[in-house]
Amino acid sequence: MASERAPRRRSLVYTVLASAIVMGGTGVGTAYVKAHAHTDVDRVTSAAAAAPVRAEASEEASVEPVAEPTVEATPTVEPDTLLSAAMKPVTAAAEDGAEVSVAVLDVESGDSATYGDGTFDTASIVKVDILATLLLQAQDEDRSLTAQEKLYATSMIEVSDNASASALWTAIGKAKGLAAANKRFGLTDTAGGAGMLWGLTQTTAADQLTLLQQVFAKNGNNGDSGEASELSAASRTYLQGLMGSIAEDQDWGVSAAGATSTTDRQFALKNGWLPRTATGLWDINSIGRVTTADGREFLVAVVSNGNTTKAKGISLVESAARAAVSTFAVKSGTADES
Repeated sequence: MASERAPRRRSLVYTVLASAIVMGGTGVGTAYVKAHAHTDVDRVTSAAAAAPVRAEASEEASVEPVAEPTVEATPTVEPDTLLSAAMKPVTAAAEDGAEVSVAVLDVESGDSATYGDGTFDTASIVKVDILATLLLQAQDEDRSLTAQEKLYATSMIEVSDNASASALWTAIGKAKGLAAANKRFGLTDTAGGAGMLWGLTQTTAADQLTLLQQVFAKNGNNGDSGEASELSAASRTYLQGLMGSIAEDQDWGVSAAGATSTTDRQFALKNGWLPRTATGLWDINSIGRVTTADGREFLVAVVSNGNTTKAKGISLVESAARAAVSTFAVKSGTADES
């Protein structure tokens, strides 16, 4: 019988010792275990009570110092990671086969994020690039736009007139002229459409965000302080003004991510939509600047393809724009509670 009870006595010893470690600290508990691992259960209570004294007095008991806890800083979550998380419900709700990519810049902080790196047809958003190229060429020639160029530019941006776009596409030297300007603007993944097919220019959301930074920069290198944009202040103001005066029926896309009240509503944009003949599916894109209800400004570029209808593509683009802006609202702790 005695041999059957011995294991239980040791189990009780370690149970009480564990309590002593918790109550007395790591160093005390360790010292006691080293010196008294053989002690039977009847002596545990008094031994545990005397553990601090014995630890100090015993030459055999080595009390190990308690290490200071290491406090690690909370890791910073990258904006791209936050945007990817925000886009999950958007892509989950998208139609099968529809693809979307979005890039966003918080103007105040300068932080940006991108979701997706695919190449997409520009459709009519390339009209911003066409006009930016024309303005850059005019700057190089030290001249203003002609009256006819201004008529084309206004019609091309405000009502998205294709004939005007074709006229200015020819004026800038088509894809070759666009490529030369884009090299200076910093676009690295945009290639102009062949011949007169400017709407099939290929681009990425990241490149479109770079273009928006050229258009909406606070300063430039043509007579202004700083080197943020290749476009002069006059060129930027002109292009911004046209993008802020788009036709009412084209008020969709990235503008959905801004303030909704009439008094706070501020945006400047250019949308693009193109049904592909071969597939019957829609390219739906939107780029521009939006201002939220709390006065924060964002540059947003959304490109998509594979949409079965224009309406569904618009819904996808607007959801992506909202997700992009909400990424920085959450990051700064100013997300709406609604």
